[in-house]
Amino acid sequence: MGILCFLLFCLKMGITSLYNKIMDKIQKFQQALLNWYEGNARILPWRDDPSPYRVWISEIMLQQTRVEAVKPYFERFLQEVPAILDLAALPEDRLMKLWEGLGYYSRARNLKKAACMVMGQYHGRLPSDRKSLQTLPGIGPYTSGAIASIAFGAKEPAVDGNVLRVLARLSGNRGDLKDKTVRKDLNALAARLLFRQEPGNFNQAMMELGALLCIPNGRPKCGECPVQSFCEACHQDAVDQIPRKTRKAKRKMENRTVFVIRFQDRIALRKRQEQGLLSGLWEFPNRYGHLSPEEIGKVLTEWGICPETITPLPDAKHVFSHLEWHMKGYAVRVRGRKETCSFVWARQEEIHHSYSVPSAFHAYLKALGKV
Repeated sequence: MGILCFLLFCLKMGITSLYNKIMDKIQKFQQALLNWYEGNARILPWRDDPSPYRVWISEIMLQQTRVEAVKPYFERFLQEVPAILDLAALPEDRLMKLWEGLGYYSRARNLKKAACMVMGQYHGRLPSDRKSLQTLPGIGPYTSGAIASIAFGAKEPAVDGNVLRVLARLSGNRGDLKDKTVRKDLNALAARLLFRQEPGNFNQAMMELGALLCIPNGRPKCGECPVQSFCEACHQDAVDQIPRKTRKAKRKMENRTVFVIRFQDRIALRKRQEQGLLSGLWEFPNRYGHLSPEEIGKVLTEWGICPETITPLPDAKHVFSHLEWHMKGYAVRVRGRKETCSFVWARQEEIHHSYSVPSAFHAYLKALGKV
């Protein structure tokens, strides 16, 4: 039985003498991890000034998004939206434009909803306790723990995917991380390991360990790990087996035909429905499937478009978490259009500066100057 598993066993059985002995090991673990973090933590813009607002914005942006991708978005967002009051008052179209390319746009909408709640219920100040934070849209157990500990110094663990993997390897837990019982046990372990004098730094150190060294897919850098001697998976030579890998469901493949339609100096856009994938964002007109030339002609007629030229554009692919779009594109020069045509017609510079077009269509955004 590993040291950390044994700690949980002692606590459950009420064996305080053994618990006291093992606490010395835990303190050594904490110190080794914090010493490593102090010398190896990445320089990140939200760490320079861990105010509640900045921590909150960074944590929401980092959900399911790589750190390097978030950095420029965070800086740009904070320059234009420096406080909760500004976020609550920000028009949704502008919010979506600032978020363009980050994906998972419901995160941005929840940010604004939460900012409005903070203005109305908490006098414009983000609450400091975990329970109150979780009443805000978009803030769950991990994010509330991160904000509470990093921004307010609350003695709360913050367990994200990286930390779950670290904890599973440290304790030798061979269970499925999607299993509720496994996650409950690992969260309890995180709470017991927490260094309560510096909860924010400790939580960040655990995350950093998972991001930089205790990485997934059986490739952890155990030789560089500051807490290798405490790791049960390492002792068992099982780091490539822990945590258990669950087979991902296959993505659905979907074919689409995308049209970049130009009439004089303007490009056709339309707004997606307010529910579902990429809800409320702007897109180039498109249809399901790879259309034949005859079908393309029928679709353009249906839209009230009289084409002058139709030119193929390079194929493009976009991968969502559960879906892949395989797109064939066409540049359409328009001779005329009916008044019943319902598209919004925008200049190229307006599209780049004012309309939030998701990254799924960025291959065709790049083609605008050539259409």
